[in-house]
Amino acid sequence: MRPTVEALQRRLAEFAAARAWEPYHTPKNLAVALSVEASELVEIFQWLTPEESARVMADPESAHRVADEVADVLAYLLQFCEVLGVDPLVALSAKIDRNEARFPVKREAHGGARSGADWGAKGGAREAEG
Repeated sequence: MRPTVEALQRRLAEFAAARAWEPYHTPKNLAVALSVEASELVEIFQWLTPEESARVMADPESAHRVADEVADVLAYLLQFCEVLGVDPLVALSAKIDRNEARFPVKREAHGGARSGADWGAKGGAREAEG
């Protein structure tokens, strides 16, 4: 059975409590740890070509490293959300709603190439995440 976000947050909280780590799980410390773990995920892809990065999960060793770093990033994100009382699924849904309103679908986006000017000053899909 697939665990829920709430069940995972509960397990993480219990894990930290059993080790008396709660005093260290401040928003600042969790945000820093999240950043470090995200950087470790980036490091796996640092010098790969786009083609190599697309095949990273085909190699069992690199696939294991990616899965471990994804787990670390998610663990710290869930702990961060728990400490601050943020529901990550509600926050994500609201952000998607705002992005859908900010970036309406243009006819030329389906089936036609878009110029760089169509993507805005920040460039590409990156702006949609901002």
